[in-house]
Amino acid sequence: MNKLKTIPPVGFGLWKISPDDCEDAVYQAIKTGYRHLDSACDYGNEESVGRGISRALRDGLCTRDELWVTSKLWNTHHAAEHVELAINKTLSDLQLDYLDLYLIHFPIATRYVPIEHRYPAEWVYDPLASSPSMEPAKVSLQETWQAMEKLKATGLTRQIGICNYNSGLLHDLLSYAEVKPDMLQIESHPYLTQEPLLRLCKMHNIPVTAFSPLGALSYLELDMAQQNDSVIAQKVVLETAERLKRTPAQVILRWGIQRGTAIIPKTSKVERMSENLALFDFELSEQEMADISSLNMDRRFNDPGVFCEQAFNTFHPIYD
Repeated sequence: MNKLKTIPPVGFGLWKISPDDCEDAVYQAIKTGYRHLDSACDYGNEESVGRGISRALRDGLCTRDELWVTSKLWNTHHAAEHVELAINKTLSDLQLDYLDLYLIHFPIATRYVPIEHRYPAEWVYDPLASSPSMEPAKVSLQETWQAMEKLKATGLTRQIGICNYNSGLLHDLLSYAEVKPDMLQIESHPYLTQEPLLRLCKMHNIPVTAFSPLGALSYLELDMAQQNDSVIAQKVVLETAERLKRTPAQVILRWGIQRGTAIIPKTSKVERMSENLALFDFELSEQEMADISSLNMDRRFNDPGVFCEQAFNTFHPIYD
């Protein structure tokens, strides 16, 4: 039985870490003290993640039941007959017998691509087409969720959940779910506080994990944000950091966990790994929390309604 009953509040995000660097990054993160790893087949680095985990376990840095590992079901494997194939591939790559949490990555079903044909399948159906684009699949979210429930029943994953759902989709899910989602993972930071969605989750006792907790910093290298989008330069953040003798990034991350969400910052720098974990010996005042929350402008950086059209020749919004 896993010793971790609930998700550790600070995780190590694995998005955008090169497969060449990922094994060492994972090993170093576990050595630094992380016990929560946030992975996904679409990140294209799970074999490297698995090697890093195996090395850490072999060297006695922790035991498997002290480690929380999350992964995600990709869009191409939403059909009921493909869901177990997907988690088995992830488990094989991660060299694990079970996951702690398996999430539906996006509420988007696209045409099936066999694992042996291309993996990860990414967004477009045929990258060699003259105009590569996404090809939607007629698979309901209910069908996918029911297949996820079976994974939990068989023990392939301890918990199941969803990513990138809005309140309407969450209401719908709760109307048919035999097993309530154990987690909602969403983009959330001071520019996108998502207060109504967090309140809805609290009503239904659904924990929330915030990805991209530092906002624009995750998207600068992808040209999905500009330097002037950065929240760490805001006056209230800088003043709070000065008062507490902390970095602006630590202030934002502390705001994230203090409002009750788990967070999954990503870095490959060892000193930043330690910095991102050092959030539990200081506290923001109620006024500072309110002032940082008031920076909200509903600024979403990870929006399929924008990037799918720009990168994949397909307009596919999921948020209004």
